[in-house]
Amino acid sequence: METLRLFLRHLLSAYFSLYAVVSQYLFPQFPKLRRRFPIFVPVVDKILSFYFTFNCNLVQCTVDLDDQTTMHFWCPSHRKFNKPNLIMLHGYGGNSKWQFVYQVGGLADSFNLYIPDLLFFGQSHTNRSNRTETFQAECVAAGLNRLGVESCSVYAISYGGFVGYRMAEIYPEMVEKVVIVSSGVGCTDNQKWEQLKSVGVGVADLLLPEEPAGLRRLVQLSVHKCGSLKWAPDFTLHEFIDVSQLMCLIH
Repeated sequence: METLRLFLRHLLSAYFSLYAVVSQYLFPQFPKLRRRFPIFVPVVDKILSFYFTFNCNLVQCTVDLDDQTTMHFWCPSHRKFNKPNLIMLHGYGGNSKWQFVYQVGGLADSFNLYIPDLLFFGQSHTNRSNRTETFQAECVAAGLNRLGVESCSVYAISYGGFVGYRMAEIYPEMVEKVVIVSSGVGCTDNQKWEQLKSVGVGVADLLLPEEPAGLRRLVQLSVHKCGSLKWAPDFTLHEFIDVSQLMCLIH
């Protein structure tokens, strides 16, 4: 398993290098080509799906909660009843694959992992107007019930921490333990606004950057070690922003 992890890491590194060289000469001259035919994000997404499937023994599952709401999960290919169930809730931006790629390999050895795309991220969506973390928690719990999960622990990061907190509050009979990382669940509104003022930008500009500089700022504020962004060319970050904006328009 460790050999496969190293192989995939080298494969990603080689792909990034090749993409950077080719794109350096092509995309800056044809920005519309980058938006119409993204290369970086779709290919990395496929590689991550391969990793989740063949290295972590996870499969994709789509659950229709009703005629308005659909939840997408990564689930165990074969659930083992001698392992506890662990739900992993991602933060704002991206999806479950991009945020948990470094954790799932090790955790899959000890847990039955269930990793949803929260609503409006990845492949989960709803036509309902509710946008609260309570609604997110209700939909995650409903999806887990459809998948036969009666009890679980929750590991949640950032925005997912608010969802995990609500899950534990609403469904104490389901949620046994909760680990919340890098989330302002315990902060007052005044503390949140003071922190935001220290950053110097508005919420929308911070969480929904439209330029590479804004994306770099967001990652530097939210990730302990983000050295890879130092060499990432702007057109690569532009592609990630373009794909993220497209997903927002779809949802």
